[in-house]
Amino acid sequence: PLEMSAKKPVPFLRQVVPVRKKVQRDPRFDDLSGEYKPEIFMKTYSFLDGIKKQEKEMVQKQLKKCRNMEQKEKLQRLLNRMTQQEQAQKKQQKLRERELSLKRQQRELAKQGKKPFFLKKSEKRKLELAEKYAELKRSGKVESFLNKKRKRNAIKDKRHLPSQKNL
Repeated sequence: PLEMSAKKPVPFLRQVVPVRKKVQRDPRFDDLSGEYKPEIFMKTYSFLDGIKKQEKEMVQKQLKKCRNMEQKEKLQRLLNRMTQQEQAQKKQQKLRERELSLKRQQRELAKQGKKPFFLKKSEKRKLELAEKYAELKRSGKVESFLNKKRKRNAIKDKRHLPSQKNL
């Protein structure tokens, strides 16, 4: 330890040896961890899908056996959340596959010597809507979907109309 003068009062907290501060790094934003590629991520952690499926089945079994209303409600919320996460993942996967197919088409056209043509966001949305409509048509739920859409739009329109209070 360093010798200090007796004439000067000793500080309450003195640093004997300078300690190097630990530098914390967040792997999500650090270049050392590499860049994020969803395809590679999905392939690497695909084993989790099986585990999630097993957990979902287990929750369903517990839900059937459960008698306590509070516990049953909790389990139902958990099951709904699991289902929604599964649906969101499927939707994301479809979107990724669609983008990959568009990229492949562009590469093919470029190989043939044609100028690449990239879709605008609005056109991508239209294609997505058309695909959704075709899927609904296949499952026979077009009418119910359109009814819901009409109701939603009617509520929006009602909101924009002047109310009786304002008149």
